[in-house]
Amino acid sequence: MTFNRLVIPAIALFLGVAGLGANKASGLPQEQHHDAYAQDRGGWDAPPQELQEIQRQGFHDGIEGAHKDFDNHRRPDVSNRDEYRHPHVPRDQRDAYREGFRRGYQVGVSHLMGDHDRDHDRDHDNDHDGH
Repeated sequence: MTFNRLVIPAIALFLGVAGLGANKASGLPQEQHHDAYAQDRGGWDAPPQELQEIQRQGFHDGIEGAHKDFDNHRRPDVSNRDEYRHPHVPRDQRDAYREGFRRGYQVGVSHLMGDHDRDHDRDHDNDHDGH
């Protein structure tokens, strides 16, 4: 009887540890795996497919800038972001970077401020009003 009380928890512990090892065997840290999945399914923060690489970088940085402004309770204004005004990219790529940054910032602010929920609620209310 005592043997069964020890064996069953030992097996459960072994299976749990083995399962954790299988997750790490993919070679990707779990956070990166999640980010890659979000981009594959077109998450809200995924850059539009038509953007070039430098624009995608700007888009990502714009979303990060929106997060920083939101977290620090600053008024959302892309012109106040140093990364937008003085991007650390080659001079000939600055306009494309800024375009991507501006788009990412707008998407980030819209998402963080909950505009996507208000649009959904407005659409839902219109369904009930008969519009």
